[in-house]
Amino acid sequence: MPDLSEVLKSALSLDLNDRAALAERLLASLDELGEEEAERVWAEEAQRRLEEYRAGRATIVRSQDVANKAEKLFR
Repeated sequence: MPDLSEVLKSALSLDLNDRAALAERLLASLDELGEEEAERVWAEEAQRRLEEYRAGRATIVRSQDVANKAEKLFR
């Protein structure tokens, strides 16, 4: 089985329409997760982010700053 870096390299070499179709299929596959599996995945991601923050490799961004940036992007 190819590793993530190999798959990503191949995916990025696709033309725009194929990359968009691939992204759509990948996102749709996440919607198919069961509730228990989705909770497990999010818990793992939360733990990973906490470890990144504690190690000094990530910073905190206030939710209001994120909301303001999103609002500007969608204007």
